[in-house]
Amino acid sequence: MHWFSSLSEIPSVPGFVVMELIQGTKNKQQVRQVLQLVAPLPIIWLSENDCNRALSDFTTYRLSDNIGLIDALIASCAVGNNAILCTFNVKHYQMIPRLRIEKPYNR
Repeated sequence: MHWFSSLSEIPSVPGFVVMELIQGTKNKQQVRQVLQLVAPLPIIWLSENDCNRALSDFTTYRLSDNIGLIDALIASCAVGNNAILCTFNVKHYQMIPRLRIEKPYNR
């Protein structure tokens, strides 16, 4: 993957993203593959302030923009860690203030 190898530093991954990946597995082999994929990456979590921000954003944007619970948590994790969220699902996150979003590469 050219994009990943071109990064100047190892990206971190929110723990909720790892959990979403595991949720999409169908067997133990796929769970192992997910864990191997993320093993070299630092896993980041929410602070108490991040949780409060996630609750506020979820309350504000659930009905107007249909933000999902996990998406609100992931966004707040990125904001709280002053990180750029790399995603192809820009629409899921574009309403979150202070969130920096990038598509990792063109598909």
